[in-house]
Amino acid sequence: MMVQKEKSTLPVAIIGGGPVGLAAAAHLLKKGEKFIVLEAGDSVGSNMLEWGHVRMFSPWQYNIDKAAKELLEQAGWTSPDEEALPTGRELVEEYLMPLSNLPEIKENIILQAKVVGVAKKAHDKLKTGKRDDVPFQLYVEVNSDTKVIEAKAVIDSSGTWTNPNPILSNGIWTNAEKDLHNQIHYGIPNVEQLENRYQNKSTVVIGSGHSAINALLDLATLQQRYTDTKIYWVLRKKHINEVYGGQENDGLAARGELGIRIQELVESGRINILTPFHINGVSPTKDKITLVGELNGEEFRLDNIDEIVVSTGFRPDTSFLNELRINLDSAVESIEALAPLIDPNIHSCGTVRPHGEQELRHPEKNFYIVGMKSYGRAPTFLMATGYEQVRSVVAYLTGDIEGAKEVQLELPETGVCSVNLTSNSCDSDMSATETQGSSCCGSPVPVKLVIKNNSCCE
Repeated sequence: MMVQKEKSTLPVAIIGGGPVGLAAAAHLLKKGEKFIVLEAGDSVGSNMLEWGHVRMFSPWQYNIDKAAKELLEQAGWTSPDEEALPTGRELVEEYLMPLSNLPEIKENIILQAKVVGVAKKAHDKLKTGKRDDVPFQLYVEVNSDTKVIEAKAVIDSSGTWTNPNPILSNGIWTNAEKDLHNQIHYGIPNVEQLENRYQNKSTVVIGSGHSAINALLDLATLQQRYTDTKIYWVLRKKHINEVYGGQENDGLAARGELGIRIQELVESGRINILTPFHINGVSPTKDKITLVGELNGEEFRLDNIDEIVVSTGFRPDTSFLNELRINLDSAVESIEALAPLIDPNIHSCGTVRPHGEQELRHPEKNFYIVGMKSYGRAPTFLMATGYEQVRSVVAYLTGDIEGAKEVQLELPETGVCSVNLTSNSCDSDMSATETQGSSCCGSPVPVKLVIKNNSCCE
């Protein structure tokens, strides 16, 4: 157990060693603040490596945190071509690993460290007392041993990757689905590496976002070599053209190209479109899978499926935060202040107003959820938004109140604060209200927003 009496001498604990977590470490380092990074995987960016074969649609310039870049360049690092599009693996190997290997950061990272509980010292959730004056205690499993680490603040950037949404349209997990785990892949499979798994098989891809589109395009490439490969695309959209996005008008060319390519694939007739198909049951049938539900309001059954790819997004795991006082929206499961801004029932992806520490506050003082997890189940998150979140949070934690209020965000027009795209990485398969127009500030690509007092165009 780590024993420290003075709260002021304790570190800031960062849960998760992905891009946003390491950005938080970089900002804390620049402020001269103690920190510790707790990463559950074998390396930093371990979740990203699981989709390392996928090329991102945002170029390097939007994927590198400014404070991290400054520290790296001081150590002799050369930034990749800002206009190039990295894969997930390249982002880890060419950016996160060099950042994590900086001596001042490396010595404060613990790998294979799974946080299983966070609480306030000698206080359960119910007890108020001197709650704000006592440190946090993080229970961390490291090498089959449980350690207790005390911290004066906690930044949870653990993401949502390990907690995918299930197959059923109502969001319920069933034992039948869990029993089929050998025939189901959540996210984006590496079809090239898993060629034997998908060749000449019948595969269902569920979802309408870019994860689903990437999987479909890869399967279609496989289908050209193995012509008995059958592909089904299950969506809940009323019209297939809702998923095509901005195409040539997209501020991120690679993202627009995905929409163009999937439209061409659909129109080729090489994949079977099932929409709107609301799945309410999944079951094994010998060595095959059966899906049942409603297609266009009528009962429908899809038999003889070999494989399923579930690309319906992810949800936050807050089970290890049960003894903290957090404030989550009942629907979106984001911090409550963000929910009206990112709810896909109201907003199309990309219309999120820039935000910072103030919107991310929970009732538990000095506890923050940042990054993808801060958006709950909403699919609108962009990495640059997470970098801006931690810059603001770290400014506040280190006494720079004015700096915390000012948010500077550099994004393409169809990123945050924009209303002309159906999706950016929308994998929740939810229909959204679409609004045509330019960015909210009428700015060309890229747009730099300087936000004070949460006014978008001030």
